[in-house]
Amino acid sequence: MSVEKLTLDKRLGLNKYEIDSESHIEVREELCRECETKVCLYVCPAEVYKLEDDKLVYSYEDCLECGTCVIACRGGGRGAITWKNPRGGFGIVYRYG
Repeated sequence: MSVEKLTLDKRLGLNKYEIDSESHIEVREELCRECETKVCLYVCPAEVYKLEDDKLVYSYEDCLECGTCVIACRGGGRGAITWKNPRGGFGIVYRYG
């Protein structure tokens, strides 16, 4: 019996999100513009961060709340990203593992 290997999109689709109207991620644009590595683009498992017209855009609604972006930004970037837990009752709810 063969088990289907799930793609990232399918695995993330198993999670449930309670979206808050307030972002729990903040990006200091002046520091981000100066960052040469843009390490956040490569470390986020949910691909929250993207470059559009040479500007960093992010979708906090898709965040897995792992904090990897903050650690990477402090270590290999400019420290432009700050992150806090979403307000009570909001954020990700992991299902099925």
